[in-house]
Amino acid sequence: MVYKVLYQEDALEIPVREHTKSLYVRAQTEREVRQFLKERNVNIEFIQLLNDQHLAYEQQSEFFRVEND
Repeated sequence: MVYKVLYQEDALEIPVREHTKSLYVRAQTEREVRQFLKERNVNIEFIQLLNDQHLAYEQQSEFFRVEND
């Protein structure tokens, strides 16, 4: 399963839409995603499990890259 993570680069940064970044992580659970990102100093806003249609849409982006593949 692939999760999309919306985050701010600094854990102390207040979420501002214009500064929100995204990344994709392959994991079995949301907890595994959080474990994977634990060492990074990021402020996680939202973690979303991508269904097949949403994943296909995201894969069309030139910036799509799964972090832990």
